[in-house]
Amino acid sequence: MRSIQTTLAVTTACLMACLATACGTTTAQRPASGSPVSQTSAADETVQETAPPAPGSTPSRTAPPKFSATVSKVTREQVKHSWRPGCPVPLDGLRMITMTYWGFDDKPHTGKLVVNKDATEAITKVFGRLYDWRWPIYKMEPVNAYKGDDFDSIDANNTSAFNCRAATGSSHWSQHAYGRAVDINPRENPYVSADGSVAHKNARKFAKRPVDAPGVVNPGDRVVKAFARVGWGWGGDWSGIKDYQHFSAGGN
Repeated sequence: MRSIQTTLAVTTACLMACLATACGTTTAQRPASGSPVSQTSAADETVQETAPPAPGSTPSRTAPPKFSATVSKVTREQVKHSWRPGCPVPLDGLRMITMTYWGFDDKPHTGKLVVNKDATEAITKVFGRLYDWRWPIYKMEPVNAYKGDDFDSIDANNTSAFNCRAATGSSHWSQHAYGRAVDINPRENPYVSADGSVAHKNARKFAKRPVDAPGVVNPGDRVVKAFARVGWGWGGDWSGIKDYQHFSAGGN
């Protein structure tokens, strides 16, 4: 009898072992009594690897901000070096335009131009077009940042407008002194004397037109046409002297 019981016990143990092996579970793998069972199938692992990241986990590309421009009155401190009593336009006749422009780094920036109050509409209209075209401007700040020194502003390739000074090579007021002129990217668009020379070394390679380079104004291009639509002329159309950076009301 004991032999039969022993045989039955061994047989039962073998059957249990076989069942456990067939189900992929061994006694050692079973969790302790009362512990939760965690199972992950191969299909579950695949989903975990290929599922998209949770919303907000990666930044989304956004379009550049639209062109914006605000016009404000100019304080004496803002034109400390570029305006003085006796200038052809009074202080209250000037306005500061704070606006977006497209940079050479292919990014939007905020710049400032000081202009005559009667030139704000023309300037914002043209510069709005330039921004929409992603036409690049290197820098844009009032010439007061250079203590009113036109040479230093140009050497820094700064786009500027108002500056109470005489026209180059003349004793008469420049259109800049009235706030009705703007110089754009003066390195790429230099002032060229009648003999073909330029005053700034960094601009020499841009002395002849046409030039295929970012920020360059060429004869009859869309920048010239945009200014022409608001009644402003280009210094590149002058005979003899060429002032490729210069746009002014009436073309003077």
